Amino acid sequence: MKTKIIAYLKPTCGWSNGVRAVLEKYDLDYEDRDIINDESQFEEMVEKSGQTLSPSVEINGKMLADISGEEVEEFLIKNKFVKKSSASNKVPIDRACEGH
Repeated sequence: MKTKIIAYLKPTCGWSNGVRAVLEKYDLDYEDRDIINDESQFEEMVEKSGQTLSPSVEINGKMLADISGEEVEEFLIKNKFVKKSSASNKVPIDRACEGH
């Protein structure tokens, strides 16, 4: 079964870029939903997650709210979506947005 991933992210944000880096590290296809420039995506994230913080990532229907790249990677490994990779991430996966 193919893994369906929807990532509710900000266009430029340390946390969001960390989530992208993990998904790309494992070569996972995902939908990158812009919650800043598309209000309907933000509203969908809030409806599904029950909160307003991002990043939030939905993996095969399971919503992971207010999550870091590190936490996404841990979830993917623990739930056997991927095997742990020693490849490095292209950006830090544990950094806040600029100015936060």
